[in-house]
Amino acid sequence: MVLRAEQPLELVPRLTALAALGLRHVEIAWQNHPRWVAQCLELRHVFPQLRLGAASVCSLPALQMVQEAGLSFAMSPVLSPELWCEARRSGLALVPGVYTPSEVQQARALGCPAVKLFPASALGPHYWRQLRAPLGDLPFCIAAGGLRPADVLPWLDAGVEAVALGGGLDGPGGVECLRSLLGRLPPSPPASAPPGSPLHQRLH
Repeated sequence: MVLRAEQPLELVPRLTALAALGLRHVEIAWQNHPRWVAQCLELRHVFPQLRLGAASVCSLPALQMVQEAGLSFAMSPVLSPELWCEARRSGLALVPGVYTPSEVQQARALGCPAVKLFPASALGPHYWRQLRAPLGDLPFCIAAGGLRPADVLPWLDAGVEAVALGGGLDGPGGVECLRSLLGRLPPSPPASAPPGSPLHQRLH
């Protein structure tokens, strides 16, 4: 799940609901806000059962703030070798964003065990599977960007390992919609989750 708010502490009600549903991996959108690090530290204290990460990490200063906040992982919409190398050096799990076959190949050459297919809604669920013939073995894939609850099962059926949802669950009925979806998901694929991957469940 990807959560966005003006300040991270505004996410407490939504995090409480997600934790009650059994979700364990939640992304907090990075913001260049003076209280972002401190409030993320507080959220880690309030929700020790959650593995909190950061979304929308595109720069080295943002990556540094994620480290200072003690978050478990970072997700990026872009593929940046500089960002990837710094994350590896510091021991932070980073999932870079890919869109084209060339970016998938570059991510694989860098040694990225997991990638974020973004924006997935612009590509369609069969896109990832079509890359297997020309590229061979593909990294662990998280489809993200513009996806709604109704998109989750088609994407999983098409071959991605996990799906990230965000704004599609905001508003009345969002929690109940998510509860219903969780009851219909196939089992999690822990064997396919690479070491250090923030993904050990189908819905992220």
